[in-house]
Amino acid sequence: MNRKLKNNELDRKSVDEFLNAKKTPIIVVLDNIRSLNNIGSVFRTADAFLVEAIYLCGICAQPPNKEITKTALGATESVTWNYFEDTLDAVEQLKSFGYKIASIEQAEQAVMLDDFTPKPNAKIAVIFGNEVKGVQQKVINASDIVLEIPQIGTKHSFNIAVSAGIVLWDIFTKLKNI
Repeated sequence: MNRKLKNNELDRKSVDEFLNAKKTPIIVVLDNIRSLNNIGSVFRTADAFLVEAIYLCGICAQPPNKEITKTALGATESVTWNYFEDTLDAVEQLKSFGYKIASIEQAEQAVMLDDFTPKPNAKIAVIFGNEVKGVQQKVINASDIVLEIPQIGTKHSFNIAVSAGIVLWDIFTKLKNI
C-alpha cells in the first residue's frame, strides 16, 4: 500500500532556500490576464518549477492582493515578479537579457509544444495571453517562436492556469534532460 506523505515529509524548500536556489531559466510573462485566481495559480506553478520570475503586464493585478494570495498559497513570497504597463516593454527587456521569446498561442506556423526542443543553456520567456483575446498580435509579432499546445477534442483552448502548467512542465522536463 502507498501511504500518502504528510507535508513535513515532502522536503520542500523554505522561502529563503527557494530565493537562493539555482532557478530554471524560464520567465513567465502574463499578457493582460484578468482573473486574479489565474494569476495566483501561475505563481504557484512557477514556484513548483523554480522559474526565475513572472512578469505581470497590462491589466494584470499585482501582489499583494487577497485573491491572488488565496490561490498562490504563499508563492508570491517566493517567486520574483515585475510589472510592466506594456507587454512589449517586457519582451524588449527579456530579449536584451538573451531570452528566446515564445508566445503560447494558436497561430499560423506555430510549433506544436511536443515538437519543440529548447537549445542547451537556453533562456526562455513564455507568454500567456488574456483569457478571451489571447496573446496580443503585436506581442506575437515580436516573439521568436509561437508554441501551440496540441489539442484533439472539440474545445480550442485551455484555461490560462492549465496552459501554464502544461507548458512549464514540458519545458522544465526538456531543459532538465538536455
